[in-house]
Amino acid sequence: MTSTRERQRAAARARLEKEMAERSARARKRRQTQAIVGGGAALLLVVAGTVWLVSSLTGDDSGTDNAAQDATSVQCDWIEFPAGERTPQTKDVGLPDTQQSRVGTQTMTINTNLGPITARINRAAVPCTAGSFTHLAEKDFFDNTKCHRLVTQGIQVLQCGDPSATGKGWRDTDGMGGPSYRMAEENLPTEMRPPYPAGVIAMAKSDQPATTGSQFFIVYGDSPLPPDYTVLGTITGGMDIVEDVAKAGDDGAFAQSAGGGHPKKEVVITDLTMADA
Repeated sequence: MTSTRERQRAAARARLEKEMAERSARARKRRQTQAIVGGGAALLLVVAGTVWLVSSLTGDDSGTDNAAQDATSVQCDWIEFPAGERTPQTKDVGLPDTQQSRVGTQTMTINTNLGPITARINRAAVPCTAGSFTHLAEKDFFDNTKCHRLVTQGIQVLQCGDPSATGKGWRDTDGMGGPSYRMAEENLPTEMRPPYPAGVIAMAKSDQPATTGSQFFIVYGDSPLPPDYTVLGTITGGMDIVEDVAKAGDDGAFAQSAGGGHPKKEVVITDLTMADA
């Protein structure tokens, strides 16, 4: 009996120890599983956070790049004349690029038969007009053209930029030469008094808006014009040339319409260039 009872007790202890070992193993495995799951969740959180951070930073960079692009360039809308509206005086040299820089300054050099005239152009103020002049200069648009109009009474200007030199009026551009496109006005001197002081170079146009082309005028005496014309820049050299031309007077050819006439002292643009200052 004793021997049988001892064997039973030994068997019970063995079963208990086995069960305890199995419970311990299951508990250990459960803790390991929980640790793995917890670690995986933590890892997912870390990965998700990293992805969000990278996306946010990338988005910010993209926004910054777009903002930088917006700050350094502008879209210009060139208004091209249909073929049926072009005149024999129209000189087609294509269209400038739509995107134009609005950063930095340029030096315009107008080489003439009387010597060079230079001007400073601020791209931030006139990005489209400066871009148009750069395009026209690269196409030799102004080469061997005459400054066709001088006004000595009321307004004091020398007008150039018509490749056909047939310009005959201040506001009436019908039949006058220019490129095959026009553009909107920029940098209007609405706060300036006078709007067009001596030393300014500005763009000629018609009575209608968005009719700026290639013709420009150099102001050699404060002129009481309405602030409707793009101020292109400021003359930095050669104003004495313009003043000497003004002293020689005009032939009065446009006296009955818009005033002034052809300069008696002929001014021929041999070359016009635009260079980064």
